[in-house]
Order: sequence, then C-alpha cells, then structure tokens
Amino acid sequence: MGKKKIFDYKENESWTENLHIVSQVGLTMAGCIMLCFFVGRFIDRFFVTKGIFTTLFIVLGIIGGGVVVFRQIAEVTQTGGKHDKDGTD
Repeated sequence: MGKKKIFDYKENESWTENLHIVSQVGLTMAGCIMLCFFVGRFIDRFFVTKGIFTTLFIVLGIIGGGVVVFRQIAEVTQTGGKHDKDGTD
C-alpha cells in the first residue's frame, strides 16, 4: 500500500507561493520595526533620554519597512510571482 501525502506541493503551488509572499512581507515589516525599536532603546539608555529616540526609531522602522515591503511587492508583481531558478531576472 502506498504512502499518502499529507500535503501535495504541486497541487497547491499557487496557494503556498502566496502564503510565502504574505509571510515574508509580514516578517520583513516586523523585523524592521523591532530592529529600530532596540536601536532607539539602546540610544535612549545611553543618553538617558525618556523615549525620544525609541519613538523616532520606531517611526523610521515603519517607514523603512514600508519601503522594503513595497519593493518586495513590486518585484513579485513585475515577475508574475515566479522567480528564476538561477536567481537572475
């Protein structure tokens, strides 16, 4: 008796590719914001300020994350969602 696959990638390729893009966008945005949060927190502790740099860097993280996410979405929509196997466009 053959072993039944739990998840067939070939059958659900478009669905999994979309899930990959959405999760990549979310993690990119969260990563930018968290990195800037910790940098701002470090600078606030170093200069003994009360959250000025943390707030500033969170806003910069949101803006920077938005720019990176925009570029990722633009790249996916220009290539039609498919990336070349060798990494070239």
